[in-house]
Amino acid sequence: MTGIRVRPLVEDDWDEVVALEERAYAASGLSEGREALRSRHRASPSTCFVLECAGRIGGYLLALPYPLFRYPDLRLAEVDAVRESGPESNLHIHDVVIAERVRGRGLVHQMLRHLEKSGRAGRYQTFSLVAVRGSQVLWARLGYRVRPEIGLPASYGAEAVYMTKPLGPVVTDPAFASSSAAEAG
Repeated sequence: MTGIRVRPLVEDDWDEVVALEERAYAASGLSEGREALRSRHRASPSTCFVLECAGRIGGYLLALPYPLFRYPDLRLAEVDAVRESGPESNLHIHDVVIAERVRGRGLVHQMLRHLEKSGRAGRYQTFSLVAVRGSQVLWARLGYRVRPEIGLPASYGAEAVYMTKPLGPVVTDPAFASSSAAEAG
């Protein structure tokens, strides 16, 4: 697919981002609403992106510094401009959504590679996330490990689990780069 790029989320993107979030989460009761989403972006604009496909938003990713083993409250907007995560330097992937029309093309991998590059530049050592609606199987394939000792509130859903992944060195294996490029394209 041509005409694809990952870029910073900007003000004009919010209507499409909110619409994607509602389609992805409203039926399961996990939709947060515009202000909560915007507060996550305000907490760390340099780690929040959209996937632009032929001039339209094809997905988004919101990530923000958060203490390891903690997570945002879905019912509340972030109140701190930036959360300091301490010496562990954890970046929490709060939300990743790919539009229905472009799913199945490996585009989430393109967004995650972009985030990893930003994470390394920001000297983060770990990524964390809360996998919802059974998505932990997919995240485990990407190297994330379930942390069952971390309890989650009911607001994340009955199947939610907390997961972490160390942010390792850049992969330079040409075979990996070739397969990843094919998957994203």
